[in-house]
Amino acid sequence: MNKVELTAAVQKSLGTSKADAERAVNAVIDGIKAGVKKTKTVQLIGFGTFKIGHRKARTGVNPKTGAKIKIKASKTVKFVAGKAFKSAI
Repeated sequence: MNKVELTAAVQKSLGTSKADAERAVNAVIDGIKAGVKKTKTVQLIGFGTFKIGHRKARTGVNPKTGAKIKIKASKTVKFVAGKAFKSAI
């Protein structure tokens, strides 16, 4: 499912216009982004948790040349599915 399909599902579920459904989906996504940026974690009971993870600096290999390169340390967002979400699948 992509964002367009999710918007259509929200529209069908709420019985609203496509524009309202798109605003709702965008508001949820923006809220999650802001929450992770501000508090480092967003927990949605029954769904899961979004949190910031850290990747250490490491050595990689350029697949074309085979040359070794240094990859800087970076941040990433991790998602851990909640118990109710896991059991629904």
